[in-house]
This record gives sequence, structure tokens and C-alpha cells, in this order.
Amino acid sequence: MNSSNKHWQKLQPDFNVELGQFIALNEDIFAELLTFIDFSEKLTLGFIEINFPPDAELLIEALKINSQCEEIQFVILKFADPNLRFLRDEIVKELPKIEKQANKKLVLIIQGLEKSIGLSGEYPPVLQDLNFVRDAYKKTVPHPILFILPDYAINRLAKFAPDFWAWRSGVFRFKTLETTRENAIAQTLESEIKIDRVEPQEKQERIEILQRLLMEYKPTCEEVNDGNLRRYSNILLELGTAYISQHQPEIARKYLAEALQIAEKLADGNSKSWVLNKIGDAYSEERKFETAINYYQQGLDIAKELKNSNGEGYALFKLGNAYLDLRRFSEAREYYQQCLKIGEELSNRFSQAITYHNLGSVAQELREYAQAREFYQQALAIFIEYGDRYKQARTYHNLGSVAQELREYAQAREFYQQALAIFIEYGDRYEQARTYHQLGIVAQELREYAQAREFYQQALAIFIEYGDRFSQASTYHNLGSVAQELREYAQAREFYQQALAIKIEYGDRFSQAGTYHELGRVAQNLREYVQAREFYEQALAIKIEYGDRFSQAGTYHNLGYVAQEMREYAQAREFYQQALAIKIEYGDRFSQALTYHCLGTLAKAQEDYQEARVNLQTALDIYIEYKDEYWANIAKKILERLPE
Repeated sequence: MNSSNKHWQKLQPDFNVELGQFIALNEDIFAELLTFIDFSEKLTLGFIEINFPPDAELLIEALKINSQCEEIQFVILKFADPNLRFLRDEIVKELPKIEKQANKKLVLIIQGLEKSIGLSGEYPPVLQDLNFVRDAYKKTVPHPILFILPDYAINRLAKFAPDFWAWRSGVFRFKTLETTRENAIAQTLESEIKIDRVEPQEKQERIEILQRLLMEYKPTCEEVNDGNLRRYSNILLELGTAYISQHQPEIARKYLAEALQIAEKLADGNSKSWVLNKIGDAYSEERKFETAINYYQQGLDIAKELKNSNGEGYALFKLGNAYLDLRRFSEAREYYQQCLKIGEELSNRFSQAITYHNLGSVAQELREYAQAREFYQQALAIFIEYGDRYKQARTYHNLGSVAQELREYAQAREFYQQALAIFIEYGDRYEQARTYHQLGIVAQELREYAQAREFYQQALAIFIEYGDRFSQASTYHNLGSVAQELREYAQAREFYQQALAIKIEYGDRFSQAGTYHELGRVAQNLREYVQAREFYEQALAIKIEYGDRFSQAGTYHNLGYVAQEMREYAQAREFYQQALAIKIEYGDRFSQALTYHCLGTLAKAQEDYQEARVNLQTALDIYIEYKDEYWANIAKKILERLPE
């Protein structure tokens, strides 16, 4: 039994009882269908609108046991492959396998076609082919065919296969059992596990159920009954949330916009505030953070007006997230602190934990690592107190990131492994990807390049599986970095270009700087110094634009190296000094070593051996302090060979 059938199995508590109820509810349309079947000959097309699979099974059973169908041989053909393109070819393949019963008329019942018809998009391939080969059906499939489809699939078939649809001899719309509808609601709107926390396959199955529910409350070409508006709006909101988590924000906004209209019609301020926040989430998913902030602010204003503290706290938290993504850290911190205050007033320790976590992220971005660690530890303590292992995972992940920044790689790896174990325990493959990515960085820093590549490949596979194109960029970037360390420069350049293309596509100008910088390093390694300089200058311009003074140091350093290789020694010294000044300003002692090292080799090239010795010795002292034997040995060898 496939997972979809397992999902629906829960919706069938008593088949026989429901069979009687279903026929009683649809007595007239069932009689029409029986007449249609009785009179149908050769290729005759009938379309049966049933929104839920359990009801379809009831109908099929009712047909099989009905006395009027004693001379009918029903054959069920299920085509649930979402990639199906040539339906006629598949039917033709099945026909020879059918053991024809004597003196019975063969009637084909087609199920599952809604999978390949899809929920959205123009001209599904299966419908294009259905329209194109319509005439061939008369000769190759000379039997009555009943298509069982939900409302939305029939509507799309009529729109995108109009010639085939024109041959229909009957359309039979069956009403849904109330128990089927309520059980579908229990599986979606009332589920304990939120839709953005389930695996992709189950999420897609839930979306399909929600789409069927949507058709229940608003059939094609009809309006929603006023008494059902609130439930219909809840379905729209749930679909919007689902599509955001599937990284399909444009589709999400379509449903959320309709939910917003209903909230306004019902004058439901709390619902309107919630929908506005979700629209903000959709724009955040597209990295349109300024637009998202506008919606979050509207949600916040309504929550304040209604004195809805929970709604106010939620909007403040989302505003903090948006400003964090915009790298406007002081504003992010301000909103998180306001959110934290509300959590304290409501004695909501759990929400405080989530806010502490994000305050840790702000502190981490500002390189306030001790403060970041403290916030994360506060968050972790509360998550442990409440027994929320899943939330603990993200905080362990970020504690790993802090340890990584402090070059405490053993500690970082331990935290990441704790996070990964929990994500695996909860079956959250998407979050596993982020942790695999970070484990790759740790392995790379420890020069375990094969292990790093393996972790990055695991992360990339999951990001691709989930359709998260934006996150793929950072992993392509790091795969480029591994290839570069292994001197596989053509491969490195290819990965960096893939990363850059995605970052440009998503308008992520800030992170483009890092990739331009690495493309500069590749060109530098290939001794393409003019190209290297151009890439470094592009990177530097973006870093200056965003006020990222700390990372400017690395680019100034590499511009110095390029100038040194081009024998522009005065320019090289100036760049190195700029890099060193920033590193000293930010207390980044370890990376100062590399710049002192290069100032030493520059002085050596200019035959100023005294200055060379001073700078190289300073670099060596730092390498030894940080236990970097690789660079320490290089510095020692250069010092040993310096003339007195």
C-alpha cells in the first residue's frame, strides 16, 4: 500500500455503513450514472466528480454490487504517476492484460489522473497529449471510459484539453459524505503536526486534501456560502502556509490574498492580522524584505489596536527576522527585545526561548560571540525545560556556529552532531541540510576535504529535493571552496559561477560579495591577476556598500597579494596595512597572522630583511598560539632562509 493510501485509510472507519449513506446522499445522480453506463457503447466518455478518494472507493463498490450492472465488467486502471504524459499509450498497454468476461460489456474506470493534471501551471503535458491524440481513442480504446476526478482536475481538463472534453457524454457530480469531509479536516486543519513541519510527500498529500476541501466549499463557478466563509478562509490560510514552506511564495500569495479579502468581509481583525503576517512571510521567502516589513507592520498595528498581545509578539518577532535578513542588526535587536518583553508579561517562557535564540543570531552577526553564546544557552535551557527536543536542535546548531567562529572546531562538531541527531530523529530532512552544510565547513577548516565534500553533497541533495534554490547557492559556493583547496580550479570556478547566478537571481547582493571574492582567488591561483583584481574590486564595493567592515579586511588582503604579484609593491603594502588595521580593530588575531606573513614576504621581495623578519616572526607567534602547524612550518622555513 502506498503512502497516499495509508493516509486515506484513516478516513474509512466503517465502509459498509458509509456505502449506504453515500448512495442515499447521491441517489439521483447515481441513477443517472447507471443509465449512462447501460446505454454507453464503444468509446463513450463520462466524467465523475468526486473530491475525495474514500468516496470514489464507495462509488466503485456500489457499481460492482448493483443489480443493474450484472452484465458490466468494470476494470479499474490507476494512473497516479505525476509525470504521466501519454495516457492513451498506457491504457493501450493495459488492455491486453484484461481477462475479458464472456457476455459482459467492458467499462474502464480511470483513477489518479489528477496527479499528472496537477494543481496549477499552464498546459500540463498529459492534457496536451489528451487533446492532441483524441481521434486515436476511437480506434485504440473502443470502450466506455469513466474518469473519476476531483472538481479542480475536471476544471483543468476542460480548460487545457477542450477538444477531448467536447466528446463528453455525461458529467456526474457526487456530493461528499459529511464524515469524509470532517475526517479530511481532521487530517489537515486540525492536525497536531503543522503543515510546514512534515516531510515533502506528506505535505503534498495534505495540500491535495486541502485543494479538495477548497472545492467542497467553493465548487467551480459557484460562490462560498456565507456560513462557510470562516472555514474556507482557514483552508486558504493553511494552503498559503504550505506553499510558503514549499518555497512557492507566489502561489501562496494567491491563496492568502483571498483569505485577506474574507477577513475584511467578516471584519475579523485577528484573522486579518494573522493573514497579513503570512503574506509578509511569503515576501520574506522571496527575499523582498522591505515589502514583508510593510505587511508585518500592518499586522502589528491591528494586533496593538485589538490589544492582542500574542498577535503583537508574533508580528514583532517577524519584523526582527526581516531586519536581521536585511543586516540591520540594531533594528532587529530592538524588535526582538520588544517581543521578549511581551513574552515576559504573558509569562510565556517558551516564546521567550525562541526570541533569545534570535537575539543570539543578532549578537553572532555583530561578532559578539560571548553574548551570542549566552542567549543561545538561555534558549536551550528553556527548550530542555519544556522537553522540546526539536527546538533544541536549532539552538545546538547555532551554538556550533559560534564555536566554529571561535575556531573551537571539536566543540562545533559536537554541537552540530547533537543538532543533526535530533533532526534525523524527527525526520526533518530540510533542517538536516543546514547542519550537513556546517559540518562541511568544520571539516574543511580541519583540512578534511573529502569529508567536507561529502557533507556539502548531502546538503545540496536535500536542498534540491526541497526545491530550495536559494540555499543551494551557499553550498555550491562551499563546494567551490573545497575544489579550490584541492587545486581543482576549473571545477571551483564552475561551482562559484553556479552560486553567483542564484544569488543574482534572488537579488542577494550582500552574499554575492563572498563569491566574487572567491572567484578572485581562483583567478589569482591561475595567475590571471587582472581578472582577480576585477573580482576583488566587485567584492569590496559590495562590502563597503553594506558597511561590512570586518570582511573588507580579507579582500584588502587579497588585493595586496595581487598587487605584490604584479610587483606594485607600494600598492600592495597599502592594501595589507588596510587589512591589518581592520583585523586589529575587530580583535581577529588569528587572521592578522596571514597579513603579517604577507607583509613579511613583501619586505623580503624588496630585500628589506629586517622588516621581513619582524613581520614573519609576528605571524609565526600567532600560528603557534593558535596551534596552526601548517602555516607555522611555512613561516619557519621562510625565516630560516632569510639573509642576516
